[in-house]
Amino acid sequence: MFDPFFTTREIGKGTGLGLSVCHNIVKQHGGDIELKSSKEKGTQVTVSFPGVADEN
Repeated sequence: MFDPFFTTREIGKGTGLGLSVCHNIVKQHGGDIELKSSKEKGTQVTVSFPGVADEN
């Protein structure tokens, strides 16, 4: 689902760039993005980033 141009829409009804762009931004900042889908419950998206130590 993170591949550029992946879409579940019919041809010509979307570019399929949204999750690919999000994935690249999160990865560039050292984070991780995870998807869990269930037909009955929908899709859960988890985005996490590494913590930053307080300099004080």
